[in-house]
Amino acid sequence: MSSAARWSLAALVVVVALVVAIWPRGDDAETPSYEDRFGSGSRTPTSVDADPDALAALRTQAGLAPCPAATSEPSAGAVLTGITLECVGDGSQVDLAAALGGRPALLNLWAYWCGPCAEELPYMQQFSDRAGDAVTVLTVHTDPNESSALSRLVDYSVTLPGVQDGDGRVRAAVGAPPVLPVSVLIRPDGTVAKVLPQPFRSVDEIAAAVEQNLGVAA
Repeated sequence: MSSAARWSLAALVVVVALVVAIWPRGDDAETPSYEDRFGSGSRTPTSVDADPDALAALRTQAGLAPCPAATSEPSAGAVLTGITLECVGDGSQVDLAAALGGRPALLNLWAYWCGPCAEELPYMQQFSDRAGDAVTVLTVHTDPNESSALSRLVDYSVTLPGVQDGDGRVRAAVGAPPVLPVSVLIRPDGTVAKVLPQPFRSVDEIAAAVEQNLGVAA
């Protein structure tokens, strides 16, 4: 092989190595985990600054169901006592322990960037429609970007009531791991029946989990 050919071959090897080094890999495009976003223990702002007019327009477009209103004083053992969060649908303040007291509840922790959440949320909507007043289904958005949450809910055609929890207060209170999605089943007395850090693949899976852990058939 001539000297020129050897130099050409060496240059080709270098070019191929550079291409391999910078070529995008499939796992780079994967959705980041909750822990990648926030770490395992640090807190983030509850919400990021957003243009009030744009946020109001998104709320109108989303047409979310109203957040549950307080009907009674929370029981002494209610795990969410002292946690008041913003209702995503209208910006009002929701005392979670008081709003959820007296009825079984399913809290669905999610974020706008979570792929499995996108698949699961429509099933949550179907379950809520099926369960009616028997179970309160409330979404808990765990990223500070509330505008993106509303945009995603519009995309998913999901109108469930939801609260904004950018600093993970609910997750910390119920002892949920730093993954998404997480479903938390709450008894009428406000205590935690079960924390399920898993995506549901059908409305029947959700109904079975609710019946098993809360004793409510829907």
